Amino acid sequence: MIGLISATAAGAAARDRLAAAWPDRTRVYGGPVKDAVRAAFAECEQLVCFLATGAVVRLIAPLLGDKTADPGVVCVDEGGRFAVSLAGGHGGGANELAAEVGELLGATPVVTTATDAVDLPGLDTLGLPVEGAVAAVSRALLDGEPVALAAEVSWPLPPLPVAAEGAYTIRVTDRDVAPGPREVVVRPPTLVVGVGASRGAPVEEVLELIADALRDAGLSAASVAELATVDAKSGEPGIVAAAARLGVPLVTCSAEELARVDVPNPSAAPLAAVGTPSVAEAAALLRSGELLVPKRKSAARPAMVTCAVARRPARGRLAVVGLGPGARDLLTPRAAAELRRASVLVGLDQYVDQIRDLLRPGTRILESGLGAEEERARTAVAEARAGHAVALIGSGDAGVYAMASPALAEASDDIDVVGVPGVTAALAAGAVLGAPLGHDHVSISLSDLHTPWEVIERRVRAAAAADLVVTFYNPRSRGRDWQLPKALAILAEHREPGTPVGVVRNASRADESSRLTTLGALDPAWVDMMTVVTVGNTATREIAGRMVTPRGYRWQDTRQEETR
Repeated sequence: MIGLISATAAGAAARDRLAAAWPDRTRVYGGPVKDAVRAAFAECEQLVCFLATGAVVRLIAPLLGDKTADPGVVCVDEGGRFAVSLAGGHGGGANELAAEVGELLGATPVVTTATDAVDLPGLDTLGLPVEGAVAAVSRALLDGEPVALAAEVSWPLPPLPVAAEGAYTIRVTDRDVAPGPREVVVRPPTLVVGVGASRGAPVEEVLELIADALRDAGLSAASVAELATVDAKSGEPGIVAAAARLGVPLVTCSAEELARVDVPNPSAAPLAAVGTPSVAEAAALLRSGELLVPKRKSAARPAMVTCAVARRPARGRLAVVGLGPGARDLLTPRAAAELRRASVLVGLDQYVDQIRDLLRPGTRILESGLGAEEERARTAVAEARAGHAVALIGSGDAGVYAMASPALAEASDDIDVVGVPGVTAALAAGAVLGAPLGHDHVSISLSDLHTPWEVIERRVRAAAAADLVVTFYNPRSRGRDWQLPKALAILAEHREPGTPVGVVRNASRADESSRLTTLGALDPAWVDMMTVVTVGNTATREIAGRMVTPRGYRWQDTRQEETR
């Protein structure tokens, strides 16, 4: 919950705008400001104070305790010009909140956290448990000193300017090791603990067995991702309470699923009780990959609990990102966020150049030239399978004649794939021309490099017969100069020579050009690979110099009646 506090009419107006926009996230605190701040500080995860920063500093100073537990505090000035992240920038999420508040109120977010100021992800904002010399290693990163990344287990991290060797170290491990004086240990959630238990097994016995198993194997409890068991034990109080105490989810699997898992230590007892020869080992392995701790029993007599520990492989992340038609203001905020999140960027060299300034320091860039689409897709998927956070970029929308198709054909369910939509060329060109896509329309690529011309021609004929507005991608190049005239001739069999046609080159870019012509007057020489050609249907008209396709034919009939 976000507590909102104000002292003046101007502050209250901005406060109420925030409360109206986030009704489920905010709570307004009234009364004397000192009392309101104290109450909100105790009850909320974050505060937005519509007060001077000096006043808020004096009010919260006696309340501050631990930066990892204190709420994040944002101040907004009386004029609503700035949203200042005052306290809890990382731990309390004030930096992100300042950006959100700024976007909503039209204020400039002010963030002074050192790592954010130079666009480095804070080591305490990775979303993973960290131990050790966070401040010292962060300072080394800021000062440009060599910081080594020692990844004993792979896990997708944001980009960090790390080196192979250095006086400082970021160690990524699920082993129970103490960090050195110049080291930060990052604990990825790699461990799955499978648990079996007799009815009524006490939570203390479950927790003691898990702790002993992890300690003896030299593994860290901070890297436990989940407890796993059989469906029949989903409500077993001791197991449920153990998961709650460890702060991890409890996942369950059917006996049939567990029975199909090959385990080193099957037993007749669980087979008779719940229908599978293994619970602990099978549940751990089914939810992960490598068995680290075989089944062991608790020390109690009689033993009521068994457990096993397995390590799940890093699940990399592949974001397929559409950059839009070229203009920076048509790059979506979601796409920009994915570029900043990725530690590996894969793309065509000219597209990489468009967004290079948006990448965080330490981003590894894998770029290649024209004609290597399949190679880029394979590279991106391979990097994600290695446990990295990858962005694969393309122009327009990644799913429209771009990189999403070859990437998803290459990927399997062992990685997470996220599609980030972009403004595709047909939409950018349509906005330049007017409203040519106001009714049913189709996009057709005239490139026969990957699709036989016979297939392309059949699609053009179908679109012509169906009276669809047609947008031609890849319409003409020096080596393919006959396909566009042929496609236009097919359309001309069904449409009048006066049918409007829009030709837009480099839509949204600095050298954008466009012309509105007709099917009979279009000169293919005007067209190249940077051009989008949009051919109207029988209802499309030129109105005040703009290309318009009505949303329905009834509108067209009405206009004809009015002109008679």
